[in-house]
Formats: sequence, structure tokens, C-alpha cells
Amino acid sequence: MKFYAYSNSLGSGVTTSWDECKLKIKGIKSRYKKFPSRELAKSWLANDFNVVLPKAVYFDAGTGSGETEVRVTNEKGESLIKNSNSRGNLSVKGQTNNFGELMGMKIALELALSSKIKKVCGDSKLVIEYWSKGFIKKQLPEQTVKLAEETKIIREKFEKGGGKVEHISGDINPADLGYHR
Repeated sequence: MKFYAYSNSLGSGVTTSWDECKLKIKGIKSRYKKFPSRELAKSWLANDFNVVLPKAVYFDAGTGSGETEVRVTNEKGESLIKNSNSRGNLSVKGQTNNFGELMGMKIALELALSSKIKKVCGDSKLVIEYWSKGFIKKQLPEQTVKLAEETKIIREKFEKGGGKVEHISGDINPADLGYHR
């Protein structure tokens, strides 16, 4: 389910459909945004149109710059990758976006473990729900399968210590690279 927060001179609120939101903002200068949860929508309204995210390590990957880049940040969108490129990202030349997402998750888990942060968030369901749990087709490139196996071990250690891995919408992921079509 999606939630739509809106604010204008007539009031503010959260709806559960775009059609309902359109009726609230039609013909009036308004601010509005889509969210994956009612709590985030309310947070956006209560915090001057800023989403306040929980303390966590966030990851993403993208190919919009012509090569695959990995981004790992804190909740404020500040890069946590050492030896990053000029954009604060890690370049993984010759790899797919999904490989980059998996690399991002591995780095995020390692950083969370070393800094005792108990939450890692990303927007790749494939990596979060399958690859990092060891569910990966063995006919994929050997480097990808190996990275998935390494990430699975780190994830198990992270979760055994009380850590949680969560999916977050790309719309609010502070690590999002913004390479969308």
C-alpha cells in the first residue's frame, strides 16, 4: 500500500490513494510526496518536508554514470565508503547493477558490525530476500556467486548479534544514486 502526504493552505494530511490526494491538491499550490508507510508520510509533514530516517547503514547501486557504482551512507545520506570516487561512491567496473547492490550490502553489513549499528537498509529485494541469504543461481558469474556466499556469512553474523536487514523504498533511500529513467 502507498501513502500520499500533502500540505497546502487548506490543510495537510495523508491519503491512501493518488486519486484522493489529487482532489486535496488540485488548483492549490501544494507540497506532496508518496511514501511506503503512513509513519514516514506523517514524519515528512511533521519535519518540514524532510523524512527523518532511523540510524542505520543504507546501500544502493546504479549504472547511470556509465559504470556500476555502489553507494553506502548513513541516514543523512553521508557517504561511508573509504577510497570512494569524487561522488562518494565505489566504482565496480564491468559489473551489473545487481552485483553492485550485493557489494553495497556486504559493505553496509561490515560497517554496521564494526560500528555496532543494528540496522541495514537497501532497496533491492533481490539482494535482501534472496542473494544475501544464499538463494542464488549457481550459473551466474562465479564472482557474483562468491560475493553472495561471503555476504550470507556476514549477514548471519550481523543478525545473530541482533541486527536487522530491511527493505526501504528507493524513493526515500538516502543512498539512492538517482539513476532512474
